Amino acid sequence: VQLQAFGGGLVQPGGSLRLSCTTSGHTISRNSVGWFRQTPGKERTFVAAMRWVNSIPSYADSVKGRFTISRDNAGNTWYLQMNNLKPEDTAVYYCAASGMSTTSPRTSSWSSWGQGTQVTVSS
Repeated sequence: VQLQAFGGGLVQPGGSLRLSCTTSGHTISRNSVGWFRQTPGKERTFVAAMRWVNSIPSYADSVKGRFTISRDNAGNTWYLQMNNLKPEDTAVYYCAASGMSTTSPRTSSWSSWGQGTQVTVSS
């Protein structure tokens, strides 16, 4: 496994979670990093991404103003801070990395994937 995602869990509506993604000892090309999510029976969809060099983010409309993608300057770790969570945010969240400079919402643009972490928003 090249990427490992952490931080999922069960949270009440309106709550917050912070997901982390890190490499697992392998050198990967990560000019851009991102987060996607997937629910059963549906395609994996874009959540957020940013280019590593300038940290300028891009977000899906459904999470703008609630989620924040960021990175750790000291190492190969990036984060997804999720605030004001809603039941419709429930999904398995995957981190991704690309050797290209991209914030593309297409899964085909991303070459490395984490194993996924479950986020459940429910009262």
